Amino acid sequence: MEAAKPAMFYNRMEDLKVHCYLCPHNCTINPGRFGVCRARKNIDGDLHSLNYGKISSIALDPIEKKPLYRFKGGSKILSIGTFGCNLKCSFCQNWVIAHDEPKLYDVTSEDIVNKAKELVPKGNIGIAYTYNEPSVWYEFVYDTAVLARKEGLSNVLVTNGFIGKEALLTLLPYIDAMNIDVKAYTASFYKDICGGVLKNVKETVEIAAKKCHVEVTTLIIPTLNDGLEEISQLAKWLSTISKDIPLHLSRYFPNYKVQDIPPTPKETLYKAREEAQKYLDYVYLGNV
Repeated sequence: MEAAKPAMFYNRMEDLKVHCYLCPHNCTINPGRFGVCRARKNIDGDLHSLNYGKISSIALDPIEKKPLYRFKGGSKILSIGTFGCNLKCSFCQNWVIAHDEPKLYDVTSEDIVNKAKELVPKGNIGIAYTYNEPSVWYEFVYDTAVLARKEGLSNVLVTNGFIGKEALLTLLPYIDAMNIDVKAYTASFYKDICGGVLKNVKETVEIAAKKCHVEVTTLIIPTLNDGLEEISQLAKWLSTISKDIPLHLSRYFPNYKVQDIPPTPKETLYKAREEAQKYLDYVYLGNV
């Protein structure tokens, strides 16, 4: 899986170490070692992307499956993913490709864009970078998005939002819509359960909402992030950006390392939606 594609957003350090600043982890990576995401490796003092041109999943999906409910509704989008993630959510719903070693296929950006164009008669509007975390596939996503834009196709990111500001601002001119996971609205949840930082994700939402269409998804997990006060705080914050940002409250099912918490009761979701609707114009329920 070692592609010879030089990575973006890193600096060389002494003793052949590298500093990666693609995401807020700011990994310092020794020679022969990987970043937290498993998708970037220090090879002889230079950082390389290991998943460039490697796909694990490809499908023509309804745009609503991303989920995007207020962006080109009724259309379809060619959806692609690779491997790797820069968060470690113990409840991951896509862990097989995010944290395991899925079977991979070699493609080029031209292959993907040509496939997307072929599917336009079937309702395809463009390309969604999804399934695993697209920011750790940055170089391939960037190259493909630039090419897709030239061909008049839409680019969609389905992301955890845990990305460095410079990398985000470099990519955003080519992105038409994003669905950003806000896993919870407490710093402790991000730190203890995801291995991330809430404030970085909030910054991504705030920046992206000024540049493209943004919708937000929160997976509601019993006892961990399902309190009405937390839902209220999340919705209030989003409303300060725009009351028009759609919020998707999604039902959790046991997965990956979390098997001891039962599925979210539907009543919990109904109450959460009612609370969020006090502040936001568009609140949807998922997986119900």
